[in-house]
Amino acid sequence: MPPRTVVIGVDSSTQSTKAAVTDAETGELLAVGRAPHVVTGEGGARETDPEVWWRALCDAVAAGLKESGLSASSVTGIAVAGQQHGLVVLDRSGRPLRPSLLWNDTRSAPQAAALVAELGGPDAWTQRTGTVPVASMTATKWRWLRENDPASAEATTSVRLPHDFLTERLAGVAATDPGDASGTCWYSTRTGAYDPELLDRLGLDLSMLPEVAPTGGTRIGSLTEAAAETLGLPVGIAVAAGTGDNMSAAVGLGLGGAGLLDHPVLSLGTSGTVFAASRARPASTALSGFAAADGTYLPLACTLNCTLAVDKVAALLGLHRDDATPGGEAVLLPYLDGERTPDLPTSSGLLTGLRHDTTPQQLLGAAYEGAAFTVLRALDELLRACGLDPADPEVAGRPLRLIGGGAQGRTWVDTVRRLSGRPLIVPGSGELVALGAAALAASAAGGGDPVAIATRWNATPDDAELPPVERDTETWERVGSVLDKASGPLLGG
Repeated sequence: MPPRTVVIGVDSSTQSTKAAVTDAETGELLAVGRAPHVVTGEGGARETDPEVWWRALCDAVAAGLKESGLSASSVTGIAVAGQQHGLVVLDRSGRPLRPSLLWNDTRSAPQAAALVAELGGPDAWTQRTGTVPVASMTATKWRWLRENDPASAEATTSVRLPHDFLTERLAGVAATDPGDASGTCWYSTRTGAYDPELLDRLGLDLSMLPEVAPTGGTRIGSLTEAAAETLGLPVGIAVAAGTGDNMSAAVGLGLGGAGLLDHPVLSLGTSGTVFAASRARPASTALSGFAAADGTYLPLACTLNCTLAVDKVAALLGLHRDDATPGGEAVLLPYLDGERTPDLPTSSGLLTGLRHDTTPQQLLGAAYEGAAFTVLRALDELLRACGLDPADPEVAGRPLRLIGGGAQGRTWVDTVRRLSGRPLIVPGSGELVALGAAALAASAAGGGDPVAIATRWNATPDDAELPPVERDTETWERVGSVLDKASGPLLGG
């Protein structure tokens, strides 16, 4: 019997790092090592020292290997999938000059508005890059840095995304992929390259950026001696270009653009995200027209406030996260960190509809409803932008794949079923981002299309299929009415 070979897929998210030790042939998840991150900042600020990510990656890999019981010599490749949009600025020695501005740092909202206006409005950006800048995007954070921390901006010699930073630590090569690069707003999905005019407008030189590999599964180098010593892995194993977390989840699901929106996905994590694979380049101001890790496209819409926001409400009420009942007349929009979709970066939470008989459990249920409504309405916007009618019975009847940490929560699943009226598929693997990264690593190590690899791994999926329930249109309309009326002065729109 030949020796088992494994690959490691790394999921470096906002809150933690996971390292999935995966059988390279079967996709069996042998072990998952974990290590936490530290996020700092008040108000709109959200920052993390990139060195925290590197230490967490090292700790997670070590923990995963120990749990697997395998020798490090069995590892043939590694890939990193990371949180999108974060701005990492490095000095000449490759060290971070300051903490990274994360995707959910909303301080750059004024810079986003200015950039949109400078290029001629949302449509001009959509046609050029595929995405309209909002506070989440990297380009807005770079402009914020130049205006608010000019010393760091002046000292910057290299600009990276979070996953780029970690990949460079592994291979010693400055590389990224089309998927994560498409979330910067200085990369064009129309041309498949960085936009020189936009770089000039932003005060960025092309030499400051990583090269863009053709796909996230491209082998961009080998594990360096220094990284191998730190990680306890063999020198010279394959390092893939890697990608952003949403793109990696799509790979893990085996989505590769076979058909437009055949498989809409809803991810419930720190953010709420909806996306689908497409071979057609989306161009709409209602969504982010990202590239996918395999060279196709990944139309996507993202909210800022999802599981963490609801957990905060549960903590304020002194309840367990599943001690919730439907909200009744209460409506709670848990926009605790501003909001990205709809674009309300200066908003705060809003509670209305209280009665004497409103219970704490209903208030928590209303928080779930507000968060789920926001991401489900984003899905409707994505469908419309791609030429589909959300009310069409055929479109509305397509199963919605539910992933992310919230997909493991009973109340999240119940709320999404009730508000969407759709059948749900909850994939058996709860580590789709890490699994997608493992498929990218397997592609880099042995060749082959990473989506095809993940599809082979998922040949006998252990998915939960939940039939539709009657849609709660009363709650849907009530929450929508409050949001539409309040999105001006009350929510800072």
